[in-house]
Amino acid sequence: MSIIEDFLHGLRERIASKKRDYNRILPSGDYLMDRWEKARLAGFGEGTSIYDSSVVIGDVRVGKNTWIGPFTVLDGSGGLSIGDNCSISAGVQIYSHDSIKWALSGGQDDYEYAETSIGSNCYIAPNVIIQRGVTIGDGCIIGANSFVASSIPAGHKAYGNPAKAFPIED
Repeated sequence: MSIIEDFLHGLRERIASKKRDYNRILPSGDYLMDRWEKARLAGFGEGTSIYDSSVVIGDVRVGKNTWIGPFTVLDGSGGLSIGDNCSISAGVQIYSHDSIKWALSGGQDDYEYAETSIGSNCYIAPNVIIQRGVTIGDGCIIGANSFVASSIPAGHKAYGNPAKAFPIED
């Protein structure tokens, strides 16, 4: 067998094993890189995992026991922090910069940067987009497909486009 045939044979075995043991089929990269190892290599907290299909740019800090789902974008070019025990669902995009003024000025103006922060114990549902400079407090829920353009206080749920915040009721 050639090196490529050996590699493909091993990959097929890993795919079959995940299907058998967990009834899941993943993007190929997730069979090659362990999610917890990728998080450790990125300097994230203990027990945190991040799928191989996720993009991490710049200064991204993540606490412990946080799950970062597949096909996410974590833009830390202006600084991004995510707390402990968070669930960042599939397709979430979190930005700490934008190029609006740069584009509108024909490249004359600079990109704009601002720290973006997500507290601990937060649930960010699938396909949420969080704009640069937003702070989401501890214990928040952000609903699916929401665009978060302004900060959300601790203990609130927010949803919509743009997202509006409401206290979480007991």
